[in-house]
Amino acid sequence: METPEIHVEELKKDPEFLANIKRLEQECKEEESIAKGYQLLDAHLVIESSEDEINEVFTFIVNTAFDRLAEYLSEHKSFDVVNNLEERAIARAIYEHAIQRYSENDKKAAKEMFLVLYHTIDHEGLKEAMMIHACAVMAGISFEDFIEEMVDVNDIDPKDPLAFFIQTFVQPNDMLLAMYANYVEQGKEELKVLEKSKES
Repeated sequence: METPEIHVEELKKDPEFLANIKRLEQECKEEESIAKGYQLLDAHLVIESSEDEINEVFTFIVNTAFDRLAEYLSEHKSFDVVNNLEERAIARAIYEHAIQRYSENDKKAAKEMFLVLYHTIDHEGLKEAMMIHACAVMAGISFEDFIEEMVDVNDIDPKDPLAFFIQTFVQPNDMLLAMYANYVEQGKEELKVLEKSKES
């Protein structure tokens, strides 16, 4: 079955679609829901809303995600990215922000965010992938080289709810983690601060 083509101009005038956007905007703010924030962002992108409107939603997503991350870190909770839509959305927002920082060559912020995701995500394969991201940053690999030389883009399953996260590489995870063993140690050392606050 072919998906019908989206007619942007028609959608912009469609009262039901516009009412849905309004409802989503309200629910987002009331529930502080990042998952709904992403739905709203998608809707704005579909109808090619103004840059200001798109930025406003994006800012809401990022700010709310970082507030939520701070809560999870202080309560030592982890993100159930497989079963919990909201927690997956939080992790996705932090991850997308980390990737943006990496692409802008802000390596310190990118590394810290990848390490925090490694620390908070409750999913073994994804944890390993986050550590590989952090190691690449620590090894001084540029974002372009990381994408071109380390990531296996052919292995991405668009049906995977975790497809937003890069988790397939040209070499097996265990091999990469062994290759970067000293950076893995360094990363875990930096995370001990979070572990310590857990014990106290």
